[in-house]
Amino acid sequence: MPEVIRPVNQTDALVIPAEGGARVLASGPHEMCGVVGIYGHPEASNLAYLGLYALQHRGQESAGIVSTDGEHLRRVREMGHVNDIFTADRLAHLPGYAAIGHVRYSTAGDSTEKNAQPIAVDYAGGSVAVGHNGNLVNAVELREKLEADGSIFSTTSDTEVIVHLIARSKQTSLPDRVADALTQVRGAYSLVFLSEGIVMGVRDPMGFRPLVLGKIEKPSGTTWVISSESCAFELIGADFVRDVEPGEMVVIDEKGPRSLRPFDPRPARRCIFEWVYFARPDSTIDGRSVYRARERMGRRLALEHAVEADVVIPVPDSGVAAAIGYARQSGIPYDQGLMRSHYMGRTFIEPSQQIRHFGVKLKLSPVREVLAGKRVVVVDDSIVRGTTSRKIVGMIRAAGAREVHMRISSPPTVGPCRYGIDTPTKEELIASHNTVVQIRDFVEADSLGYLSLPGLFESVEGTGEATEAAKAGGKTFCDACFSGNYPIDPEPPGRLRQLRLINA
Repeated sequence: MPEVIRPVNQTDALVIPAEGGARVLASGPHEMCGVVGIYGHPEASNLAYLGLYALQHRGQESAGIVSTDGEHLRRVREMGHVNDIFTADRLAHLPGYAAIGHVRYSTAGDSTEKNAQPIAVDYAGGSVAVGHNGNLVNAVELREKLEADGSIFSTTSDTEVIVHLIARSKQTSLPDRVADALTQVRGAYSLVFLSEGIVMGVRDPMGFRPLVLGKIEKPSGTTWVISSESCAFELIGADFVRDVEPGEMVVIDEKGPRSLRPFDPRPARRCIFEWVYFARPDSTIDGRSVYRARERMGRRLALEHAVEADVVIPVPDSGVAAAIGYARQSGIPYDQGLMRSHYMGRTFIEPSQQIRHFGVKLKLSPVREVLAGKRVVVVDDSIVRGTTSRKIVGMIRAAGAREVHMRISSPPTVGPCRYGIDTPTKEELIASHNTVVQIRDFVEADSLGYLSLPGLFESVEGTGEATEAAKAGGKTFCDACFSGNYPIDPEPPGRLRQLRLINA
């Protein structure tokens, strides 16, 4: 049965169930997630479920939905995949005209049900639920201050910091409380909120994480939809309206959506890795098709790193569009030399490195008829630690390939993401302390070529020439993982530590 969140008015304190056991807070848990919000539909939770199903690639550890009938918030959240959690019976117990949903994955040691979202709480102004995609770089500092003032936390998620700031705000309306809370945080966030009467979507002032607005027009009325990606709209029959702009708050109630701009404007720094890897190929982010951007990455890669070969193959699924582009530009035939089992999750986002190593062989298998005796170009989106790439090269060679030339449709990953993607530490990133030649030798390829950073900017912008973004060094994008230039400073070194909270 779902939890029922009932409003209380006796105190400004949050009502959050306490949970036993030890818990660890790293310097803001790095997580990539997906969020969805629905307003104005009699089966809002069903639409939220379908939206989360379309966003499953953004998080495969836990999922949750909170709905409202105008009086109470009801919540179901668990570990696991969307279609395993939300049976027809459970969705029937999430009634109401509005709902928000969330899918999540996290770092190792932080994969527990208590950190599943949306977080739903009572406070003096009623009830509120929140789902968060991103990462707050000052979460530890804020948490310490809140705890010093008497706040009690029940999760290790940085999202709970936002909830406490909302509850402590002196503002009256929920949009004003949210704006007041978010002016105190630094970092990346695309957020959905739900109260008894409204759904809200908020994107941080630099626009790190995507957020889009859609609608479903019916004779009975209009349903409004907020989602991390536009790919969710196709499944639920919604039309794309527009991107939520950096620094924008969209408030949806019975009068429809209205736009607020409560934050000081800042230069946009959209995460370029969304186009490289994370977003689904059929999504459009800030007016740029993810699929076409990846195809152009492959074309540019073929120009920058040409090689004589017999076949171009992708590492499925994230390397497919770039491999098609490479083959079209080079004139080398494209084929499927590796088959992927879709019963396995994405190895990049598995929280345990042991699972990641084991998963490579379960996930991919070579097609000997395509590879035997051939000079093979294998295209992938990135090399992180290098261990997976080494296994893939070895797998292709074992299938009889004469040569293996690895091509990567992004620059070398030299720094961890501080803004919401679960990349390893700098020490674990092979490109942070090795040259391209050294990486080539480690993965045991005959040659290795990375897409240049200007080539990546031009591919995403979509012109194939020196665009304004490329001329300015890509300053409309965040490229910190490739350049080491962080647009928002991470926590000071003294704050990068763990908080251990143990119940006696």
